[in-house]
Amino acid sequence: MSGEIFDNQGNGEASWRWPAIHPEAHKFAAGSAILCVVTAIFAWETLAWPLAALTLAILAFFRDPQRVTPRDEKFIIAPADGLVTLIQEVSPPRELTVQDGSGAPVLGTEPVTRISIFMSVFDVHINRAPIGGTVRRSIYIPGKFVNAGLDKASEENERQHVMIERGDGTVLCLTQIAGLVARRIVPFVKPGDIVAGGQRIGLIRFGSRVDVYLPQGTQSRVLLGQKIIAGETVLAELGQGKLIEGVGQ
Repeated sequence: MSGEIFDNQGNGEASWRWPAIHPEAHKFAAGSAILCVVTAIFAWETLAWPLAALTLAILAFFRDPQRVTPRDEKFIIAPADGLVTLIQEVSPPRELTVQDGSGAPVLGTEPVTRISIFMSVFDVHINRAPIGGTVRRSIYIPGKFVNAGLDKASEENERQHVMIERGDGTVLCLTQIAGLVARRIVPFVKPGDIVAGGQRIGLIRFGSRVDVYLPQGTQSRVLLGQKIIAGETVLAELGQGKLIEGVGQ
């Protein structure tokens, strides 16, 4: 049940369930299913079977499973499913370091840790809020559609910056980046909206990347090459910066 509280003492009632399908899938799946039925009626099996497979693939792509988000004021939660492909010290995006006249906060120009999460077509593509707070800025930048796995995608690709500010003034920014296949960033929130950590805030069609810019003095708690889960994996703890190592096996 959505909103149910679970803890590490065994409280709550968990069970497996089929993941929900996000409404964004309906128009794509309906079109594919109609074509599948039409080709089946005319006995064009060569087309009908691939279209049936395509319909199932679309539904799988837009799956929206329930996630259990850890609650702690220091936690920064993964906003996307996928593979951690880059962890770097970089300067924040220029668009987030200048005033836009709205009175929203801006980031400094000092380098911060950026964690890049690459989403393949097999990952869940619903993006979630890494912290709870108020959406202060949402900036859409048109651009190219080069491979989202490349470092330059952060500056050249079509993207959308989202800035969230907690009640204590902590500001965190993430960037949804379109890629070779992804051609549409679909936001669910706008400036002024209040979100909870782990809440759904948007999606990217069809496979792409999300960058998270950690606040000053905070380092990654995930490892390069690690597979992470949106709304569940703890990316970092505010103010924590110790080295963590892992072994690929």
